[in-house]
Amino acid sequence: MTMNNQGRPTRGDATDATAETTTGNRALQIEESLIFEKDAYGETGVDFPAPTLTTNRLGGVERRGEIGLPGLSEPETMRHFVRLSQKNYAIDMGPFPLGSCTMKHNPRLNEKMARLPGFADIHPMQPEGSVQGALELIHVLSFWLKELTGMPAVAMSPKAGAHGELCGMMTIKAAIEARGESATRTRVLAPESAHGTNPATAAQCGFKVDNIPSDKTGRVDLAALKERLGPDVAGIMVTNPNTCGLFEREIRAIADAVHAAGGYFYCDGANFNAIGGKVRPGDLGVDAMHINLHKTFSTPHGGGGPGSGPTVLSAALAPFAPVPFIVEKDGRYRLIERRDAARTAGAEGELSFGRMTAFHGQMGMFVRALSYMLSHGKDGVAMAAEDAVLNANYVLARLKTEMTPAFEGYCMHEALFDDRFLADTGVETIDFAKAMIDEGYHPMTMYFPLVVHGAMLIEPTESESKAELDQFCDALLSLARRAKSGDVAAFKAAPRFAPRRRLDETAAARKPVLRWTPDAPLQAAE
Repeated sequence: MTMNNQGRPTRGDATDATAETTTGNRALQIEESLIFEKDAYGETGVDFPAPTLTTNRLGGVERRGEIGLPGLSEPETMRHFVRLSQKNYAIDMGPFPLGSCTMKHNPRLNEKMARLPGFADIHPMQPEGSVQGALELIHVLSFWLKELTGMPAVAMSPKAGAHGELCGMMTIKAAIEARGESATRTRVLAPESAHGTNPATAAQCGFKVDNIPSDKTGRVDLAALKERLGPDVAGIMVTNPNTCGLFEREIRAIADAVHAAGGYFYCDGANFNAIGGKVRPGDLGVDAMHINLHKTFSTPHGGGGPGSGPTVLSAALAPFAPVPFIVEKDGRYRLIERRDAARTAGAEGELSFGRMTAFHGQMGMFVRALSYMLSHGKDGVAMAAEDAVLNANYVLARLKTEMTPAFEGYCMHEALFDDRFLADTGVETIDFAKAMIDEGYHPMTMYFPLVVHGAMLIEPTESESKAELDQFCDALLSLARRAKSGDVAAFKAAPRFAPRRRLDETAAARKPVLRWTPDAPLQAAE
């Protein structure tokens, strides 16, 4: 098969299960070339009448050569993108076991609500009087976020989890500046078990990052933390439950120690799906925490697009919350967009550090999240957390017979394994991941968290049934036994059944081919 020699590996030889066919197709798995390779020079799927203009009005910037876009008919275009879509793994096809990402099913009811014209068709610059329903929805959602977290204020404008982190740390920085301590409080503590965005966010805000080691149980080493506290500490950023899938049992002691040193406690709320309705971060001493609506409340992942990461704030930080925010008076909703207006509104943000974004947030995410909350109720949100933890511990219990858990005891919402069970087999963690693709599963999160060698982090979420989890566990147990039996060649060759074989990922990262070029210059047909 020689359809493209610019970086796409061909399938295996005719002696294995991926033997070539004349077309390159395998039953209903249709081979698909690049859209540029489908192009026929000079053809187009649409006929336009010849222009009647006699004077060129392009100001000297008219086209000098071919534009380089492919010309396809409508059926060819539709088939191309449908075939590409069939090569994507999706939560609607099977479990997405990525640890620390909470890839769970998004109820279609939420999608229907988000498409209601009164929410989907509004514009951020409409007059307040014409969007009262939208403002009320955001206001109600913010109430429930504060209720679930036990925090008195929330900034709704951050567009993603990392953006929410930035909001929280900018709020902390503003509070420190208001105390006149910006020149002295320059350090932020970040445990090894925190998300990687935490130290990056602190550095973005101008702080120096001091790493805190984990103890043998995979949690923050409290003694090491206390040794690093001092008058130069602005705060700490803790992920709880942490990236090892474990609840920080001494979280209250951590908060008290940081507060006693004059710092603030930022909690990464990416894993709130494990404790929603069960634990209120405000009761744990948290000063700021972002909430990934896509992880906990079933809105789509942003993926560079429309995400949302509201950030809840303690009473100490509420005055520094960013604008805009919404206030309600006598059944009318106002969008407070200026600091001076915040002072007279009598709400959070009277000492606001400014804006995070041009507008208030992503309306579609807000609608989906509130729809999820209202359909579940507070008890349903708690049950979702319980089921997420139950499913993770079920996976842990089933897989530990052949795989090696990174830490002893129960986990929270995700089960973490290391690569000790692959020792002396010749099979590496990456080989195990590629073999999972042949079994029809997206690999779990690999090599993360970094504190565990050869980490394999599995988060089944609450939306997977026992039958689905059993099939998933059966596949992983089978792979573990095959690795131990010496079937190294099969693992090194995996994936064999995927549309593409294994790439040289290092070369692809260092020397990516970002532009397709034809083998020969395009020429017009005579």
